[in-house]
Amino acid sequence: MESTLLNPSTLPRVVILGRPNVGKSTLFNRLIGSRRSIVGDEPGITRDRIYGRVEWTGREFSLVDTGGIIPDDKELIPANILRQARSALTDAVLVLLVVDARVGITPLDQQLAELARSLNKPVFVAANKVDSSKLEADALEFERWGLPVYPISAEHGNGLGDMLDAALDVIAAPASESPEEGDKPREINIAIVGRPNVGKSSLINRLSGEERVIVSPIPGTTRDAVDTEIEHDGKRFRLIDTAGIRRKGKTDLMAEKISVVMARRHLERADVAILLIDAVEGPTALDATIGGYAHEAGASLVIAVNKWDAVEKETGTTTQYERRIRDMMKFADYAPIVFISAKTGQRVTRPLDDAAKAYEARSKRVTTAELNRFFERNLDQPRATTNAKNRCRVLYMTQASTRPPTFVLFTTARAPRDHLHFSYERYVENRLREEFGFFGTPIKIKQRGKGTRGGRRR
Repeated sequence: MESTLLNPSTLPRVVILGRPNVGKSTLFNRLIGSRRSIVGDEPGITRDRIYGRVEWTGREFSLVDTGGIIPDDKELIPANILRQARSALTDAVLVLLVVDARVGITPLDQQLAELARSLNKPVFVAANKVDSSKLEADALEFERWGLPVYPISAEHGNGLGDMLDAALDVIAAPASESPEEGDKPREINIAIVGRPNVGKSSLINRLSGEERVIVSPIPGTTRDAVDTEIEHDGKRFRLIDTAGIRRKGKTDLMAEKISVVMARRHLERADVAILLIDAVEGPTALDATIGGYAHEAGASLVIAVNKWDAVEKETGTTTQYERRIRDMMKFADYAPIVFISAKTGQRVTRPLDDAAKAYEARSKRVTTAELNRFFERNLDQPRATTNAKNRCRVLYMTQASTRPPTFVLFTTARAPRDHLHFSYERYVENRLREEFGFFGTPIKIKQRGKGTRGGRRR
């Protein structure tokens, strides 16, 4: 079944436009109230469209951050940035043209002002970096364009209230509605992770049915984590295209260092991680490291071997690949492995199907009665720890939380050295999987030593 691209919001769309390094991403982060776009001194850090929501005086609108535009630049990535920006501008109800008030009008600003005016849409000039009232006069120069000019400081928040009030008058945003809980299913947050150039952006574009993120053979093209909302088989997914993660010491640019840190941070907010592996190059130690990041973050995991169309296949090829991956990623033996091609569309929705199953499994709570029966069958007997002189018994167990499933073993241990060996935790995890499934999701086992004697907690 095909997946369907969802509009990131049914709200009116406001698009931020501007040349590189005028503070577009700083303004975006300030307006949405969180750090979604990477901010730095290097020009061209933002390359893809980044979406967010802005709420002001009880009303909302959708905000889009575009990459720094150089209209006449014929290089691959700048040309793609311009195409991405033009696509975002198509549905815009208001354009915020961001300029640097301290620098004044540049030829590139002039070109972008003409581009914005040609759209026949309302345009506000956000004269940025007016960090004090003394600098407000610097913004007057931009009034020659005949467009409304708002002196602002994205870094400090100065002047944003007036600009937002005027923006709401222009876009006539409807009052924010809070749908009743349960009116629509919860989105499943999926982080697409992997090494540079394994096809993460291509997979996003294939699933969404349009070029949402820039694809190029240049490693490191994606820097921000780009969100795309789609619907597949009646379920809603938020796909997060993260930057390619490199080995330590292989990342020189500040923007790439930050993007790797943020990729790991997005793993922490993901329900499921889809780890893309390059079928042509085969699994590497770095793939295992990235899978380890997802495992440590507690995200469910689906392993997708991409570019499968480019591999010469013989009998047992998939079995050989699976064995190699399992050998390198023993910690994630619960993760399903699928073979796909983002280029041809071969089995590209399988990772979504598995992600939905993994999300259901990570949300599973075992009832007390089921857990008691499980305990009696599998754990209600003494077992040795690493210290042969001490024997540690499990008194009872409980499920502490879900997402991921977390179980606490209450034991007779009175000191850390008496705790159950990690191999016993592995035994418990394996028995839990045999009994309850927990498809594609890590299981966390915690131990709590016996402080005072007592019976089983109910």
